[in-house]
Order: sequence, then C-alpha cells, then structure tokens
Amino acid sequence: MLAEYQMTLSPLTDDTAEGKAGELLQNARKEMGFVPNMYANMAHSPGLLETYMTGYSAFRKGSGLSPQEQELVLLVISRDNGCEYCVAAHSMLAAKQAGLNEQTVEALRNQQDPNDEKLAALARFTRTMITTRGLPSRQDVESFLAAGFAETAILDVVLAIAVKTLSNYSNHLFHTSLDAAFADWKWSDQ
Repeated sequence: MLAEYQMTLSPLTDDTAEGKAGELLQNARKEMGFVPNMYANMAHSPGLLETYMTGYSAFRKGSGLSPQEQELVLLVISRDNGCEYCVAAHSMLAAKQAGLNEQTVEALRNQQDPNDEKLAALARFTRTMITTRGLPSRQDVESFLAAGFAETAILDVVLAIAVKTLSNYSNHLFHTSLDAAFADWKWSDQ
C-alpha cells in the first residue's frame, strides 16, 4: 500500500546526511552491514529514525517473545498495515534468521493463521490489538493468555505496533524501494 502522495525528499547517503542523521546511518551500517532504504528516508527526521531504532532494539533485546514470535508479530503488523517494504523485509527475516517455516510465513503474508496453535494465538491477538486500537476484549486477552503467553507479552505487542507504525507509515509516504536483500520476498496487497 502506498500513499497517494509521495514524499519528494531523496534518500540520505553517507555524503548527504549530516549531524545526527549521519550518525544514525553510520550506526545502522555498522550493525547491519548496509543502510536500508527505509533508514535513508527516515533519516530526514533524525528523531523519527532514532525513535524507530531505539524502539526496535528494545523490542528485539528486551521482549519476552522468542525470535520466531517477534518476527511473527512484526510481519502481522506490517501485513495488516499494508507495508510492502516491511512485509518483504520481515518475511525474509522470519524465514532466514528466525527460522519460521515457509508455510507459516506464507500464511502470515496472506493474513491467515499459522498451523501452530500458539503462533496462531499470537497472530490473532496482534491483529486484535491493531483492529481494536489497543482495546481487546476480556475474552481476547484470556484466549491469548490461555495459549501460554504472559501479560507482559501484551506490552511487547504494543511496543511492536508502535515501532512498526513508524516504519510502515514512513514507507507508505516515501514509496520506499525494496533493498536487494529483501527482493526475493517482494509482496504487494494489490
């Protein structure tokens, strides 16, 4: 999904990014080996990129969710928000780094539940948090907890939604081009 309006700002590079923006892009390159196109766009607002990077890191390092569960949550949010860039990126990360099987990744890309019941409960709850704008019913929460999740996982989902909203909306506005690293996982909701 792309916004009708497309931002006209060119992606920042090592040569064009100054101050905090340049520092953030250098940190991304050190950590990831390249600067994702999404970061090069978001760097126009260093506060936006820094908030995204800090929140993303906090989710990855401080979440009680396993790497597979984290990727599932990020992929569900990106899919529900229609972010072509992030669906591709998190599909690749889910399959290649987190170890989610291809069937699960495809199910999530198609807004379907995976076969694994605990993962399906996490996908359903994440979608519920998005569609209800953080107002799940008592039954929604009780079903989630009954699947084996702690209440703290609810807060992990909230953090993931906040972080992905920053990136998904930015990508909608920039019409962010897909990095070569994610090209095999291209996705569109159209």
